Amino acid sequence: MNNSNSPKLFNIVVIVAALGYFVDIYDLILFGIVKNPSLIDLGITDKAELFSKGNYLLSIQMAGMLLGGIVWGIMGDKRGRLSTLFFTILIYSLANIANGFVQTIEQYACLRFIAGFGLSGELGIGITLVSEVMSKEKRGIGASIVSGIGIAGAVLGFLVAEKFNWRIAYITGGALGLLLLFLRMSVYESGMFEKTKTLTISKGNFFCLFTNTKRFKKLAFCILLGLPTWYTVSVLAINAPSLAQDALHISGTIKGSTSVMMHYIGAAIGSFLFGYISIKLQSRRKAIIIAILSIAAFTAVYFSLFGASNTVFYATILLLGIPMGGLWTIFITTTTEQFGTNIRATVTTSAPNFVRGGTILITYMLALFTPIVGLWMSGVMVGVLIIVVALLAVFFTEETYAKNLDYIEDV
Repeated sequence: MNNSNSPKLFNIVVIVAALGYFVDIYDLILFGIVKNPSLIDLGITDKAELFSKGNYLLSIQMAGMLLGGIVWGIMGDKRGRLSTLFFTILIYSLANIANGFVQTIEQYACLRFIAGFGLSGELGIGITLVSEVMSKEKRGIGASIVSGIGIAGAVLGFLVAEKFNWRIAYITGGALGLLLLFLRMSVYESGMFEKTKTLTISKGNFFCLFTNTKRFKKLAFCILLGLPTWYTVSVLAINAPSLAQDALHISGTIKGSTSVMMHYIGAAIGSFLFGYISIKLQSRRKAIIIAILSIAAFTAVYFSLFGASNTVFYATILLLGIPMGGLWTIFITTTTEQFGTNIRATVTTSAPNFVRGGTILITYMLALFTPIVGLWMSGVMVGVLIIVVALLAVFFTEETYAKNLDYIEDV
């Protein structure tokens, strides 16, 4: 098949990348949905221990994604986008099926690490491929389609987890991944990557990001501006039951599964909305600023809902998801547009997983501050810090709207 830039938005590359991210989000969010039921089933019943063990397993999964993001990104630039996508989904699928049979916390942690390692390549490699096969005018919308459809995987995770046992939910995710392998046989390689195969240049050199001041700053600022996305997911959505009951005293029951689903419904909407905003403004940076300020506003609303009804609380979580999904989509797009073809996959796969890995630091700070100032103030302090840092990072980030990506880095 022709691997030149595609004029169509819904070409096979976009569809397969979107479905790959759909499976990615299904599993990534599934843990947040089945966290408590699965831990209770494994014998953890104390409320404080459920909170601590749940955050421990989430951190383990994110550590796997952090390491995998580096490994898969390097492979994507050295071996190719397509072959790397096959490996990532295979490892994830097998780990998830095995996750349905765990009997101990240790087994659970090990498989969450392996699944996270496999999952970590899906989004970055997929967005890299989409960006390189689409025209510069349409690649932003292509990324929005991938992100918007992919994020909807959280809704499927909710529906499966609600109807079936948590073990079946994990096995289902693994099976979906294996089915996706067959569809990927019809996808073609990036023409930009094919050009580099005959060149004697350094490819996938992860360490070159740290040996050149300009490249390091670009990577660092991209990561920092994406951090609010996983603050809202890991603190405000996944830990919504604890915050609602212990800090905000919300009336009515707040379920973690419903909170995550509502947040990701908003995120799916936001992916398309902010992709459109970016095109109308012809600017990635302006769209990012709007998204971060919107996250700040809805986070302030979230922490002011003392004694509110569970309906109002769920609605706020949904609204908070809209700028979260928008920021995530534009952050991924601008990251892939910042670097040359020979290290593009490395960066595009590493950066979002560094952001996801930031969950480790975020939950650590939350746990550190809570005994001192309480859960409410701890959540506010961490949120203010993350949002301020992200806003500062935007002003040091290059504007990349409609940038030509057919170039290589001198490394």
